Amino acid sequence: MIPNLIRLCRSQALLQPMPVVSTFGGFGVFCVVMPGLLIGAFISKNIAAFLEENDLFIPSDDDDDD
Repeated sequence: MIPNLIRLCRSQALLQPMPVVSTFGGFGVFCVVMPGLLIGAFISKNIAAFLEENDLFIPSDDDDDD
């Protein structure tokens, strides 16, 4: 009964074959995340330097937490 149902579903294109699965896994995630983090860090470092250079934002050195 079940094999006939599967054959019928495939003939009517109701049941598609299994999709191809990528085998990269963790390496693929690493190759996507790391460049994003590095580019984001580079951009934020340059923006912070620009803001400090133009006296728009200067981090304070408040060490007197007495």
